Order: sequence, then structure tokens, then C-alpha cells
Amino acid sequence: MTAGAKFRPVPFTYREYCLLPEDGKIHELIEGDFFATPSPSPNHQTVSRRLQYLLMKALEDTGLAQVFDSPIDLILDDETVVQPDLVVISTGRSHLITKRGIEGVPELVVEVLSPSSIDRDAQLKHRVYERFGVDEYWIVDPQNKNVIAWQLVDGRYHERAKYEESSTLQWPAFPQVEIPLAGIFRLLVG
Repeated sequence: MTAGAKFRPVPFTYREYCLLPEDGKIHELIEGDFFATPSPSPNHQTVSRRLQYLLMKALEDTGLAQVFDSPIDLILDDETVVQPDLVVISTGRSHLITKRGIEGVPELVVEVLSPSSIDRDAQLKHRVYERFGVDEYWIVDPQNKNVIAWQLVDGRYHERAKYEESSTLQWPAFPQVEIPLAGIFRLLVG
């Protein structure tokens, strides 16, 4: 090793990830490093559940896609296994759904921000989803009551839209998706 070189331990893999305990935390493996997050807050769960319900009505009930909620392993490679809050897999990509989880790149990943995950969701996972080529990435912010939709264009994410509480969330890839956000963010705690 040359002077000034930094030592990087051997990255963890899916094999070690599978050995983690079931301790009520959300465990993820991102680029060979482990992360653990406490269970989500009631606001987080409320927003995630409401959004999932409306996505299911628009996509699952019509046979266009399946909607999965956390905990579900999204296995992007042997060193990156994440548990997004919501994942959408179109019927054309249903082969990605396996006994282990979702193995490959979905059309949509949704992360609902929590105080313990803001930096990871908005920066690290943003970069990871972009690198792996996830078509669309939504960051849902219950605190500020908005959704930022990132769309992959020429291998880079571009902010497609920022939806405020009074607007209707849309997804051009699936025009059936029209979600009034006022209902998603109503009656949140404090």
C-alpha cells in the first residue's frame, strides 16, 4: 500500500446481509456497507400506506403492475440490497420478482423521509438508484408535505416535478396514476 492510500475493508455481500438479526430495524446493504434504521414513525407509515393504496388501485387493480411495500429486499447487485418504502414492478418486468425479493431494476422506487433517513434517502440512495438505472424515484416528505419526482434521462436523474400538498401527483409512464396529495398528507401527527 502506498503512502497516503486509504484502506477499504472488503465489502459486505448479500450472503452476510442474510445473516443479520430480525431486530425490528430496517437493514440495508448499500455499496458493501451495512445501514440500520429504526422502525418508521406513524406519519411515515400513514403516508406510505395511503400512497401504496392509491398506486395499487391505479396499477395492480388494472393489471399493469405490482406494488410492494417495505420490508421487501430490492437486490440491485451482490453488494447493494435496499428496502425502499414502495417499489413498482410492471407486468413486463414481473420476472424480477423471485423467492428472495425483487432482483433487478424496477420502474419506480419511493422513499418516504423520516428524520433518521433523510440524508441516506435524499443523497446516497438517490445516487444508487440513478447508477442502477431506476426509471423514476419519488422522495416523499411528510414534514413539508411534498413529493419530488426524479426521472432518469440519459443515465442521470432530473427533477421531473415537485408536487405540493394541494397538487395531484402524476406519473407520465403510467397516466392512470393521478394521486391528490391532500389526501395523502391529511391528519398527520404534529
